[in-house]
Amino acid sequence: MSDAGTPGGQHLKYLVTGARGMLGSDLVEALFGRDVTVLGRADLDVTDRDAVFEAVRGHDVVLNAAAYTKVDDAETHEDEALAVNGTAVGLLAQATAEHGAKLVTVSTDYVFDGSSTEPYDEATPLDPLNAYGRTKAAGERAARAANPSGAFIVRTAWLYGQHGPNFAATMLRLAQSHDTVSVVDDQVGQPSWTSDLAAQIVALVDSGAPAGVYHGTNSGRASWFEFARAVFEGAGLDPERVLPTDSSAFVRPAARPAFSVLGHDGWAAAGLEPMRDWREALADAQTQAVFAS
Repeated sequence: MSDAGTPGGQHLKYLVTGARGMLGSDLVEALFGRDVTVLGRADLDVTDRDAVFEAVRGHDVVLNAAAYTKVDDAETHEDEALAVNGTAVGLLAQATAEHGAKLVTVSTDYVFDGSSTEPYDEATPLDPLNAYGRTKAAGERAARAANPSGAFIVRTAWLYGQHGPNFAATMLRLAQSHDTVSVVDDQVGQPSWTSDLAAQIVALVDSGAPAGVYHGTNSGRASWFEFARAVFEGAGLDPERVLPTDSSAFVRPAARPAFSVLGHDGWAAAGLEPMRDWREALADAQTQAVFAS
């Protein structure tokens, strides 16, 4: 991606934390050709204040893709999850505020309780159902408190991509060993391709948009069942092999929101279009054979 047409963009220095993960890897690719510092988990302990402040020094934009993402484990390891999803985000926000840099940090649909029947507006009060959601909500609050004029919170959901384990890859793997696959049809959200999200985040930074909350999900909506059928169909498999079930069949430690559809009105403030429909993105992803197994 070129910096052409981005005022001063070619002179900016970017830092990507969590850069070896599924989204972080795509962020690095989306920033190709720019001055980017790439720090994975082994390179930077985001919970270490001194290390964070030193890493941020000299950068204009920090893109934080570091996260504790083990949703079920967070129920019994909430302090560990909070250190990465909450406290560390606060440290990054403090460091970027001190150095006059922008911070883009990635949050989640899990900051909402899933009881809505209409897409969640960016300004909807936070009301998480589980420990993971509580830690991500804490990170949002910490970012806004420490760097109110420079913190961009991008909420996303139902991510899949090339550089990490994900639902779509799991479905294709199961298709190799199972005649049928049962998938819940009572949870609705927005399957979102990390490549699209990474490009949208870079466009957001380039746009000069105001700090605040943006919803980074592909448009439209689907149940996990509908998503699985689309994955099968796109891979040339019989979608009838995907069978519907409900959440009672898959009891897990952490409660999941039943409704995770996010509204996209915030992009108008940035002069940007929302991300494209999830089916179009999935078709491109499958054409490029991006799913990690």
